[in-house]
Amino acid sequence: MEKVRLGKSGLMVTRIGFGGIPIQRLSDGEAVSVVKRCLDLGINYLDTARNYTTSEGRIGKAIHGHRKDLILATKSGARTKEGVEADLAQSLKMLGTDYIDLYQFHNVSDSKNLERVLDPKGPMGVVDKAMKDGVIKHVGITCHAIDGAKEAVKTDRFETVMFPFNFMSSEPGLELLDLAKKHDVGFIAMKPLSGGMLTNVILSFKYLLQFPEVVPIVGIEKPAEIEEIMQLLGRSWKLTETEEVEMKRLKDDMGNKFCRRCDYCQPCTAKIAISTVMVGPSFAKRMPPERLFGPGGNLAVAMSKVEECTDCGECETRCPYKLPIREIMKERMQWYKEALAEYMKKSPLI
Repeated sequence: MEKVRLGKSGLMVTRIGFGGIPIQRLSDGEAVSVVKRCLDLGINYLDTARNYTTSEGRIGKAIHGHRKDLILATKSGARTKEGVEADLAQSLKMLGTDYIDLYQFHNVSDSKNLERVLDPKGPMGVVDKAMKDGVIKHVGITCHAIDGAKEAVKTDRFETVMFPFNFMSSEPGLELLDLAKKHDVGFIAMKPLSGGMLTNVILSFKYLLQFPEVVPIVGIEKPAEIEEIMQLLGRSWKLTETEEVEMKRLKDDMGNKFCRRCDYCQPCTAKIAISTVMVGPSFAKRMPPERLFGPGGNLAVAMSKVEECTDCGECETRCPYKLPIREIMKERMQWYKEALAEYMKKSPLI
């Protein structure tokens, strides 16, 4: 399979990467089989994270005996020296390796969090030492908000940046891509299918493959999913006029209900995690249900605040996409109640 240079890291990664979120939903055996099928098809770049529950361990089992041929990327969401040290040690153990090719600070989307991870006596200090010791080869960052991503790239402390990029929300990604190229920072595209909102897989990846510097990672739950995507690599990536029209139609149809998670709507006076609420159905397609509906689940916590909305409308005045946020949150709350009821039927003791 064709490989591309991942910015100044110099890592040569396959044109498509594997994302480790959906395998959390599978059994151990199913997850290992999915990862092995991706390896059989030639993928050499596997991305996971410490907080993806079972993902690291399952990838570790699947790659046993193949480590030297692969580029492993994982992430830490910790913001303290001790937290990153613990995450790194656990990631090495679960992945069954003595080094990480690309270690990423997870979801650093604002100045405050960026300052915390860059602390030489804190998280960055841990990574710098690990790089000197050969335990970490390269360092990157993941962001969901464009302003935070640009700020991180400009520091020149990171070799890669991971950011949402798809044809539904292409504008921030294109802006960041230009900046990343200037700083020779590798661009990894998360959410190529917009977190499951896009179902036209071929169209979605044909769009992304127009950008030779971009490495999309896709969450795979079934072998047939990666097989469908891999077929593209032997075809022309040029979009036809019909496909261009279809992309515009999809953007027009979904544009008024599609949250880009830029969080410009914040701060909320009722402290509602608006973007989490807005993309709830997308989370449900990718995450284990207990992480969403179980006690303390991130979606459960966010949804518990929705009914405290004061209907002030301030979020809508800040939204650059003019989304009817209050209306969508009500729709998401109804969806959540129905989804939670189904979950409780299957897990009555929860």
